[in-house]
Order: sequence, then C-alpha cells, then structure tokens
Amino acid sequence: MDIETLRRDTPGCAHRAHLNNAGAALMSRQTLAAVTSHLELEATIGGYEAAAAAQEGIEHVYDALARLVGADRDEIAVIENATRAWDMAFYGLRFEPGDRILTARSEYASNAIAYLQTARRYGVSVETVPDDEHGQLSVEALRSMLDERVRLIAVTHVPTQSGLVNPAAEIGKVAREAGVTYLLDACQSVGQLPVDVAEIGCDLLTATGRKFLRGPRGTGFLYASRRLTERLEPPFLDLHSATWTGPDSYRVRPDARRFETWETFYAGKIGLGVAVDTALDLGLDAVEARVTALAARLRDGLRSLPGVHVHDRGLRLSGIVSFTVDGHEPADLAELLRSREVNVSVSHATSAQWDLGSRGLPSVVRASVHYYNTEAELSRLLDALPAALPAG
Repeated sequence: MDIETLRRDTPGCAHRAHLNNAGAALMSRQTLAAVTSHLELEATIGGYEAAAAAQEGIEHVYDALARLVGADRDEIAVIENATRAWDMAFYGLRFEPGDRILTARSEYASNAIAYLQTARRYGVSVETVPDDEHGQLSVEALRSMLDERVRLIAVTHVPTQSGLVNPAAEIGKVAREAGVTYLLDACQSVGQLPVDVAEIGCDLLTATGRKFLRGPRGTGFLYASRRLTERLEPPFLDLHSATWTGPDSYRVRPDARRFETWETFYAGKIGLGVAVDTALDLGLDAVEARVTALAARLRDGLRSLPGVHVHDRGLRLSGIVSFTVDGHEPADLAELLRSREVNVSVSHATSAQWDLGSRGLPSVVRASVHYYNTEAELSRLLDALPAALPAG
C-alpha cells in the first residue's frame, strides 16, 4: 500500500489530520472527479439525458458492491443512506404480537428506536443479548435465548461509539441453525474490514458510502438475499420498485431494487462505484491490517497519558478509538483538537443508551483512523490533548 500516493490522491490530507473516518472519510480525487463530472454533465445536457448517457457507470456500482460483500448484483439495492436502507429492510419484515427481536447492547440509536416503535405498534418484545466477558455480544447467551417466537436477530457489526467488532459470523451460524432472519448493520465495518455475506450468514446487510468506503455522502446500500427478497414487501413503493399493472393492481419487482425509489443521486452512485473499486483494488485484508495497526498505536499512546481512559472493548477491535480525559468534557476536547486541525467526533449516550448509558459514560471522544492516516497524525492528536485534571 503506497501511503504517500494515496495521500496525494486525497486532497483533505494536505489540510488537517482527519481522524473522523467513522463520521465521513475523505474522498479521493478520483471519486470526487466522478461525482463532479456527472453533475457538470447534468448541468450541461440535462439530468435525464445525463443519466441515460452514464448508464454504464450507474450500473457498475451494483457489480462493485456485489463483489465487495460477496453477493450477486440482483441482491443489491443502492439507497440514499444506510439508515434508509436499514429501515427499508426492517420495516419490510412482518411482526405479530408476541414476536421477539434479539439485539446487542451496543446497538445504534436509530435501530433501537425502530425496535421500540415496532414493540409499541405490534406488541413485539425487544431483548438485548448480554455481553460476554470481553464486552462483545455473547454467542452462547444468544443461543440460550432462542425459541419459536424469535422473529429477528438484528445486530450492529461495529458500533458507532467504540472499537468493538461483534462476532458477526458466529451470530450468523446461530441464526441459520435456528432458521431466524438475521439483519446486520455494517455501516461502520464495510470499507475497513472484509465483509462477506455468505461467510457471515446474514439475510440482510446495510451500509453507507460516506464512512470507510470513502464514497460521497447521500449514498448507501442494502444487501437482501435472494432467498428472502420475495417474502419482503418494502414499507413503501413507487413506479421503480413496482409496476402498476392495471387500474387496481401492481407487481413488485423481483430483485433487491424493490427497496429503491425512482429518484436517486446518480452522481453519488457513480462516485460510490469508483470508491468501491479503490477499496477492492487495495484489498480489504490489507486495509484492515493498516487500519487496526494504526488504531492499536493510538490506543497505546492514549493509555500512556495520565488520566486518559480508552473505552474500547471486544476480542477484535476496529479503527474506531473511544476515550475520555479526566476533568475535560469530550465536546470541549473535540473542539480543541479541531482548532489544531485534528478532526475527531463525539459519541453520546443518546446514541448508545444500552452501552454508554449502562457504563455511566455520558459521552466519549471518538477518533477513527483510515489507511491514509499516518503515525505523525496520531502524534498530533496525542500532543494536542490537555493534561488530565484531578476530580473535583
């Protein structure tokens, strides 16, 4: 991996240490050019006409995403963001009173709110699977909680608030053995870790373009397995996802694009395809090795500072690093770092009540590395942190 070339191809690297890749990674020049050139084409010849002229690039994204996650192209839907992709999958499932949803304690707020809404609406039970001694979802506890009323296992692969990587493939094995639908939120894992839907055994998977894939904002995708798609009717349809076959009839299209809508961000689709090509060319094994090594170095550096606490748990860790500094609010630390041209983010308990809330952490600083980051940039973060203050 030629880091210097990758950094030269990433305009943002010239301006600041971007350690907020779990929020939105920096686009490459190639992805940026793909997006802007299509927008210029739309402005020059018209939106519909530009879409017709760019069909090859628009269709390519389906092949690229299918290759990325080990799916077939007819199992891929490109949707405006990961949350909407997840919603289209989740709200396409049918629930009845007494059904059970099993999920993880590290679940993201948007998903948890959807579970709770469904519980209120249909009388469904939402249950969090206990963590094991390492802080990840306990596969043994999951297996012990299964019965004929479990309708869905829904888990976030890499949570937004820490470096945890949940054991997705082991969860998938349990789900397959029990014949339970398995929905995996891979928003933070796709692009930094190898993700293969056959190996994982999930029926549904959602992810975004803007994070570790380094794609444009306003892009996301859904993998819906062929074996499940025909049994799922999206929560809303239009003339793209279905055909109006008669005055009082319609037919839902047979592939995963039943979860899409007709209007879409064509420039973003093309750019996403370019970003995915870059990830595939680099190789996700190489990407993970680079990302996890940088994250490990950052954790070691943080732990060496008095009064700094790293809050990541799990046997396997990702490129997300969560920490606090005694006597300093995470939001203030993020602002201080930003003033010194180091980008980080803050994760709040309102995004992860079952995890941060249960650990008594109102918020944490979230630094997230990518392969184009350097050890010098990690040092910039460490050097910019203020000294810890005594309690009280």
